[in-house]
Amino acid sequence: MHALEINELRKTYANGVEALKGINLTVKKGDFFALLGANGAGKSTTIGLITTLVTKTSGKISIYGHDLDEKPDLAKACLGLVPQEFNLNIFEACDQILINQAGFYGIGRKQARQQADILLQQLGLWEKRHSIVRHLSGGMKRRLMIARALIHQPKVLILDEPTAGVDIEIRRSMWDFLTQTNAQGTTIILTTHYLEEAEQLCKNIAIIDQGQIIENTSMRALLKTLHHQTFVLNTESPITELPSLEPFSATLIDNHTFELRVDNQVSLNDVFSVLSERGLRIHSLRNKTNRLEELFLDLINHDH
Repeated sequence: MHALEINELRKTYANGVEALKGINLTVKKGDFFALLGANGAGKSTTIGLITTLVTKTSGKISIYGHDLDEKPDLAKACLGLVPQEFNLNIFEACDQILINQAGFYGIGRKQARQQADILLQQLGLWEKRHSIVRHLSGGMKRRLMIARALIHQPKVLILDEPTAGVDIEIRRSMWDFLTQTNAQGTTIILTTHYLEEAEQLCKNIAIIDQGQIIENTSMRALLKTLHHQTFVLNTESPITELPSLEPFSATLIDNHTFELRVDNQVSLNDVFSVLSERGLRIHSLRNKTNRLEELFLDLINHDH
């Protein structure tokens, strides 16, 4: 049994637009899975069909073995959704939003209160538990929507752009929480425009383009297909020109900084051996390459 199985899923809208063209997709139990695609590629339609917010044209969806057509209540009870758009009652207190949401799943008020308290603490919202939503920052609202999606302890959590508009510090803390949630057994399906986020968090990935799955593999296997990386290096002493650094391609940025383009098969030890031979002492190094972004753009552009 898988967390999610999609077979020959199609969606054609009334205006004739074919949003999904018979996709097949499997997400394993306990996976942290990225579903990526450009705007209009079909990923939002896919999420809408899984959560029954959109009506399919044909195909099958199964969640933890429950067919979404035959056993919709059991299937939907396995799901928690964090939508891209804010959809909170702005005049309701944070803790009451969670307790009321739990009530939709038949959870008693005492148990709901206990679970709400745990989530509010874990997501850094404890001090705001009695505040109404309209007084929260954007980042707090995002975290509250995650808490609401988890209040009934679903087996599958779907996150649609969960960190949009959130500052870096809060984003990192949300990453930590989601990683911990996944480690405890919750299957997570993520859509995001922050490709660094998908690379950092996800084990497996599918890329959808023009209503079709064009890549479905492990994150590790996909990143291995990248042929080169670019590093930014800072030197201990100022330099006015770079010596020959063959077989690498180098570009001087300023008198302490240069970029080095390196084949993916080359180890950093080999890189530093060449630099040492040329008399360059390195103070710091960082990887400039947004690896997943390069591959993503290459895949969707190659398919057109």
